[in-house]
Amino acid sequence: MGFDLNALLNQIGKDKGIDKQILVEAIESATLSAARKQYGHNLNLETQFNEDTGMIEVMEFKTVVEEVEDPDTQISLEEARRLYDADAQVGDELGRKLDIKDLGRIAAQTAKQVIIQKVRDAERGVIYNEYVGRKGELINGIVQRYERGNLIVNLGRTDAVLPKREQIQKERYRRGDRLRSMILDVDPTARGPQIILTRSHPDFLKKLFELEVPEISEGVVEIKAVAREPGERAKIAVYSNDSGVDPVGACVGIKGSRVQAVVTELRGERIDIIVWSPDAPSFVARALSPAEITRVVMDEDERSMEVIVADDQLSLAIGRRGQNVKLASKLTGWKIDVRSISVVDEENRRARKSLERIEKLGLANAEMLFQEGYRSVAEVAEATVEDLMELESIDIDRELAEKIINSAKEAVEKMKQEGIVDEAEEKLSITDLDKLGLPVELKDRLIDAGFDTIQKLVIASEDDLGAIGKISEDEINIVTEACERFLRGRPRDDAI
Repeated sequence: MGFDLNALLNQIGKDKGIDKQILVEAIESATLSAARKQYGHNLNLETQFNEDTGMIEVMEFKTVVEEVEDPDTQISLEEARRLYDADAQVGDELGRKLDIKDLGRIAAQTAKQVIIQKVRDAERGVIYNEYVGRKGELINGIVQRYERGNLIVNLGRTDAVLPKREQIQKERYRRGDRLRSMILDVDPTARGPQIILTRSHPDFLKKLFELEVPEISEGVVEIKAVAREPGERAKIAVYSNDSGVDPVGACVGIKGSRVQAVVTELRGERIDIIVWSPDAPSFVARALSPAEITRVVMDEDERSMEVIVADDQLSLAIGRRGQNVKLASKLTGWKIDVRSISVVDEENRRARKSLERIEKLGLANAEMLFQEGYRSVAEVAEATVEDLMELESIDIDRELAEKIINSAKEAVEKMKQEGIVDEAEEKLSITDLDKLGLPVELKDRLIDAGFDTIQKLVIASEDDLGAIGKISEDEINIVTEACERFLRGRPRDDAI
């Protein structure tokens, strides 16, 4: 360190983007550490960078005392006047410069390690400050290597990591490949690369459309929601703030050029683009496209919707491996239960027939109760007088409500005595699982376990089915193959 450090510090600061003062402090700290290692930790040492000479100076200080108790930090008045200053007084602090050429090899190595660590920490701080405000930005990099499934990507000045969980599982990369991703987070505590990237996040798809569609970046078209099964399929809901601009057309582009650019970047991920609507049932119906919806029954309290489709649209609405209904649910934020119209019509027929058993009710009021959600005579028998009086579509006073409930209880009791089973309560026989052609005994066990619709079976994993406890591995394969056969029979549901 016996040479001018100014040029070196200026060059490192320029290359690394680190303030020179930070480098000076690092060298001062490292030199002090090395000096203490060489001369002893009990000495009162200080280091200082001399801007004029560009050199580090190490000073040893001692206090002038009448009687020396600690020779490492104290000096007698007589010796101070002889060696340092003829005018020295008791209490003065005198210093002398040490020759750092005397620092040993081990001490110099210690200084080197401290300087490297300090510079590295400073560089990480610069990188953190540069990228912390860029979360959500698209960024390009060069693939370096895989580490325990994570992908290390060089961004130029630093490396970033694309964790396995943020990768699209079907994608594979080689060293030197160019990679576009989105900055998901910047972690100042990480020991490795601080910058976390993603290609599987829904916002990555959103950013790609913002890049390709000028109307989105200009604010004319808004992306209201995004749902993805990374690498497989995605749905985006768009809305136009200008009645003269078609949001879907803007995103698709001439001959599909804009959406195709996004699909190419995502290596074939299919994308459905639908128009967002503030009307929840309409939005859910559009989200389930390309399936055609017959009607929607909404439960706002549970934030769920029962979507009824024609029998030939059921497989299309559910989608391969349940993707269509799962993505629609994510996109809209509503729990969606897709059911075929034949099953629903059969349930409704049985419910009406059950309610007609209540003698005091009458056909008109029976239909009204049905419309209010009552599906069996047993449900009416369990209702309270207040429940019936609060119904908006029927004008029922207390006396009539009591008669209806009593009549329902009598009907339930009569059926028990005569051994009549209310068809409305026979849920096992009202299911779309019949379309799968499963053995009756297996179908009944699935229904008992809660898998009473094709949608639930398609979405369920093998572990979910295995957890039933009464189903063998061969039976799980039978169920899986039956679901796949059913879904393969649907029309193509290719995205735009």
